[in-house]
Amino acid sequence: MTRLRHHVAGFLLAAALCAACGATARAQAINEGFDNVPMLTGAGWVMQNLSQAIGLSGWQQGNNNVFIAHTGAPNSYISANFENAGNGPGQDIISNWLISPIRTFSNGDTIRFYARSDTPLGQKQFADRLQLRLSTAGASTNVGATATSVGDFTMLLRDITSTYGANPGEPYVLDTRWIQFDVTLSGLGAPTQGRFAFRYFVEDGGPGGLRSNYIGIDTLTYTPIPEPAVLGVLAAPLLLIRRRVQR
Repeated sequence: MTRLRHHVAGFLLAAALCAACGATARAQAINEGFDNVPMLTGAGWVMQNLSQAIGLSGWQQGNNNVFIAHTGAPNSYISANFENAGNGPGQDIISNWLISPIRTFSNGDTIRFYARSDTPLGQKQFADRLQLRLSTAGASTNVGATATSVGDFTMLLRDITSTYGANPGEPYVLDTRWIQFDVTLSGLGAPTQGRFAFRYFVEDGGPGGLRSNYIGIDTLTYTPIPEPAVLGVLAAPLLLIRRRVQR
């Protein structure tokens, strides 16, 4: 009877820890379909347009007359376009940031999203470019003060269509279809608070530029992994139960 009680207690402890671990992971996770872009700022997202010169538009609700969403309602995605920059005297640079809520990042965490352009792959005229960057500076939303600065977002996770169609064989490209992109975080010394950010970044863009058109981002998921210390605690009672059963 005593052994049975120990077994039951061990199982209950493991179950409680699993539940707590699952609740923590769910609180950390992000599942964003961009159904209502104006509501993002209330959920901890930050938008900042540092384009040179500043244009007439920023991040906005998807326009299903250009293309429809990856999933959900036809306009349920977030979009940016060539009007993020103005029509200055020189070559304009689009640098429009969409910054995530604060999270605690660990190696092995994953970020998945879908993105597309309205410019076909390999076409240099009106080519779009999208970056995914990471900051490990806590709550900071510092992206610098110019169109070419990155502030605290120094870790470049993806640079999509970085050659503006000059090299269609590059590994990460935009096309006129929704493409899935996956990132697994690595190189972090320890769990670290920060934010990730999408950056619509196009040199020689804007209304008078050679590049930039219209992009969309949809079906974003950020999935954290349980911390190693939590996994160790979870394993301990299960290992004890196994030893007792073997005896």
